[in-house]
Amino acid sequence: MCAACRKDAVIDMRGDFTLPGESGYEKLTLELAEKWGADMIRDSDGTKLSDELLNAGYGIYSTVCVIRDHNEWAKNNQDKLQQTFLMAGPVMAVEQSVRIDLLKEYFEEQFRINESPESIKLWQVFDRTTEEIVSEDQWRYEAEQKTVMIEDCVPWHSYSVNFLAYRIWEEISMYNHVTNGWEKEHLMQIDPRYEETQRYLLDWMKKWCEEHPATKVVRFTSMFYNFVWIWGSSEERRNIFTDWGSYDFTVSPYALALFEKKFGYKLTSEDFVNQGKLHVTHMPCDGKKKDWIEFVNDFVINFGKQLIEIVHSFGKQAYVFYDDSWVGVEPYNGRFEEFGFDGIIKCVFSGYEVRMCAGVPVKTHEIRLHPYLFPTGLGGAPTFSEGGDPTEDAKNYWLHVRRALLWQKIDRIGLGGYLHLTQGYPDFCDYIAQTADEFRKIKELHAHGKPLTAKTRVAVLHSWGSMRPWTLSGHFHESDAHDLIHINEALAGMPIKVDFLDFEDIRAGKLKDYEVLINAGRSGDAWSGGAAWKDEKIVSEITRWAYEGGTFIGVNEPSAVSGFAAFFRMAHVLGVDMDNGDYVNHGKWKGTKKEDTYFTEDNISLSCKEDIYVCCRDTEIFLEEDGYIKLSMHQFGKGKGIYMPGFRFSAENNRLLLKLILSSGRETLKDLYQDENPYIESAYYPTDKIRILLNNSSNEQIIANCPGKKGNIILKAYETKIMENNVSDVKLL
Repeated sequence: MCAACRKDAVIDMRGDFTLPGESGYEKLTLELAEKWGADMIRDSDGTKLSDELLNAGYGIYSTVCVIRDHNEWAKNNQDKLQQTFLMAGPVMAVEQSVRIDLLKEYFEEQFRINESPESIKLWQVFDRTTEEIVSEDQWRYEAEQKTVMIEDCVPWHSYSVNFLAYRIWEEISMYNHVTNGWEKEHLMQIDPRYEETQRYLLDWMKKWCEEHPATKVVRFTSMFYNFVWIWGSSEERRNIFTDWGSYDFTVSPYALALFEKKFGYKLTSEDFVNQGKLHVTHMPCDGKKKDWIEFVNDFVINFGKQLIEIVHSFGKQAYVFYDDSWVGVEPYNGRFEEFGFDGIIKCVFSGYEVRMCAGVPVKTHEIRLHPYLFPTGLGGAPTFSEGGDPTEDAKNYWLHVRRALLWQKIDRIGLGGYLHLTQGYPDFCDYIAQTADEFRKIKELHAHGKPLTAKTRVAVLHSWGSMRPWTLSGHFHESDAHDLIHINEALAGMPIKVDFLDFEDIRAGKLKDYEVLINAGRSGDAWSGGAAWKDEKIVSEITRWAYEGGTFIGVNEPSAVSGFAAFFRMAHVLGVDMDNGDYVNHGKWKGTKKEDTYFTEDNISLSCKEDIYVCCRDTEIFLEEDGYIKLSMHQFGKGKGIYMPGFRFSAENNRLLLKLILSSGRETLKDLYQDENPYIESAYYPTDKIRILLNNSSNEQIIANCPGKKGNIILKAYETKIMENNVSDVKLL
């Protein structure tokens, strides 16, 4: 559509919005549906839609969680509940025997010990001082006390027990229950791995579809297995372990037997417990874990698509919620389309989660905005309760989200939770109406072609590569300590095409397609790469690529692995290395202090690491503090290495990263219609010469010398504007 035609076009300001309705609050539901321009109404966990809402003329989303809400069947088939391996201890032996209480540290309402003979055969007892397995004739299970007695211990050694437990309270229901103060029956989760469970669920799905004729979209709350969320017995340590990409909740004696039959080897409890560390996504994935992920994915896809086929047979669409019980779904493993989903929904706090959702191969992409309509947020702070400010929360989340919306189209937005909580918060209701309109207009821009992006091609290198793009192991607030999540969040709102590579991609020669490679993490983690850097082929390939003109950006402990002369395997490219004490008595180069305000003119806030030193004489230091490096560059052949000890998301740091990337491809901010002001971000749609401007700050900002506009443009706090290069007026969103 040309600019002149678009002036006369009327954008439909209704639609693309899913609202959580609530029986008993019909008037409120319909008023907010009108105010927010909703075209769909949904139920939520703990709510239902009345006939008045079902027949109000809106499309209906219905939420189903396949593995819960089956308590009657679960009570009669408790051997079909989902399970997990847990570790009790370690406990110090002060004598030659020690007794370990298996559930002492765990939330008793979440777990029950699986005491069956087939389960106990899988238990293991360890001397954790030596990491040796204790012989089975040295320990026994005491069922009445729920303890394990270990004999012939070595005094002053610590001991632990790996055991199998049923999960007797589905974790999301448990969280919702506790957060909202519900007094209702605890919901258990059943395991569809068993044939009996599958027959039950197939019949249930057919019956459910028959009983919900008004439902247009069946919103699967993911599929079968929840991300791992282990609660503790003490409120001081309620959250023992959380990981959004872990597969620890998928285990059972039956599944282990099927795995052995398929792969030809056994997995033990320790393969899951891993000295009590479990298998957090931040760890590189070994062969056994890869096999187990493949095994679980194969089952989830094969049985999941049977349920989806039933939904389609009733003329309904099937969407999946890319959170909660998503394990085994893996939208980027190359098999997601086998499910047959019509859409995907992702709850988002941040921009990188928008990019994660937008790239999934499915027709409809929907994001669930925050805050949820809950009394408290995920971090426990008040939201729709005394002391909370949901409007401010919504604004802060939206500032992150809208950055990413400029670069990849999202089809729908919506909210979740309990609508009645919005009563008493009229400013929140007004802000969501504003947000919904802003979303629709940003979405409409994508109809005018793709936004202008840099020619410089960027890849992020880590152990998971394209299988786990744009994420670490949870939301931003759960992964905040990791530099890469901050880098991902910065990249999500930039005019940059970003791909994610693993180390096999490097071996396969895919690096030739990129000008910039980013590696950010801590030594040994999945993001830095760990043992993968021991492979000389990896080191040689990246070295050659950099020498021929590539830019390697390293953050924190990039390419770090012990056992070699340099701790950073790419130290010769970066021009810096990290001294773990091996070179404490060695003289070191000082490098050259570089006075270049192009990269450092903004209020850059980068951290330092005390043990980083210059290892190449010609390394240039752009930023330092008390002699510690904060930003350095090193020319290497036709390419270069750039090093930062740490990176945190901020307007100034984001602009620094963009400048570093663009300089590698000899591009400028002006080439991409980006303003010099770091608080202003923009996208340019060249087909119709449309430019959208975002003010990401709480203060008024000025843009100088915009094409087609005489004088300066002023953006109010958090404002969004659309302008046309050849037209003097500025269109407000």
